[in-house]
Amino acid sequence: MNVGWDGHRRVHGCVLHLDIKNGKIWVQHNTTEMRVAYELTARGVPKEDIILGFQAPYVREYTGFGVA
Repeated sequence: MNVGWDGHRRVHGCVLHLDIKNGKIWVQHNTTEMRVAYELTARGVPKEDIILGFQAPYVREYTGFGVA
């Protein structure tokens, strides 16, 4: 999370959001430079257990990761 102040402007935002649903890891949002899904696979998580939630459902089958 980015939380704090930028001068007089309040800053509050999510930079990385992962959920675990039904035993699968959903990458919901990622504005970091880290490629989280690939980091997870490098650590042994099967690609079919990673869902790119930020991709539209009809696109997920082409990502090489899980679909739901």
